[in-house]
Parts: sequence; C-alpha cells; structure tokens
Amino acid sequence: MRRPRSSAASELAAPPEPHFPGRATIEAYGGGGFRFAGMSHRGSILALPSGIWAWAPRTAQEINAASLERVFGARASVDLLLVGTGRELVPLGPALRSRLREASLIADVLPTAAAASTYNVLLAENRRVAAALLAVE
Repeated sequence: MRRPRSSAASELAAPPEPHFPGRATIEAYGGGGFRFAGMSHRGSILALPSGIWAWAPRTAQEINAASLERVFGARASVDLLLVGTGRELVPLGPALRSRLREASLIADVLPTAAAASTYNVLLAENRRVAAALLAVE
C-alpha cells in the first residue's frame, strides 16, 4: 500500500490511484484509520465502486463539493452516498446538499461507525453505494 506524502499541499491533492481497486468491506475503523481488504490506511477514505481512496478531510467542516469530486465523477454507478462525519453526526451544509441533489445522489449522513457498518451491509446486498468516511481516533 502506498504511504501518504508528508507535505500539506500533497495531502490535499487526490491520489492518482486507489489504495485498493474495486469494492471491499470495511473490516475495522478507529485509531485514526481503517482496515479493508487486508490492508490498513491511516486517515479518512472514500469507498467507491472504482476502489478505496485516501480522502483529505479530517473534520466534518472540511467536507465540501471539492472534497467529494471523485464521488460526483462516480455518480453513474452510485445511488446512495453514506457520509461518516466522525464520532458525532454533523449535518452537511445547504450548498453541498444542493450540489448532491443536482447530481442525483442521495446522501445519508451518520457518525463514521454507523456509516461504515451500513456501507458493509449495503455492499453485501450488492447495492450501488459509496461511502465518504472521516477517520476517528
């Protein structure tokens, strides 16, 4: 698995390749990261049909349309986006909710633990689901 770059500028850039290509369940979360497909990643993730990607946001306030650009690009294969906002549920702002509606994406906002568990259930049902999950300590 690739290690994230250390500079602040590169942390904001989207990685060119997923950590894991394809769909995989979230095996564990906490300690500032996630386990999936026998791998571990420190930091937040996007789980899309194309793979599991590193995701720059660290707080719910950093979740915006730009941070979800990869999700908007996958909208043809996603019906539901689960957004894990950390330990607590933090509603998405009105501008982002509007942008998601315009893209015909239904977003369900939950604490990260609930979002990861729900993602696994829906993935097992072969549903067209994606997840944007903030890491929690």
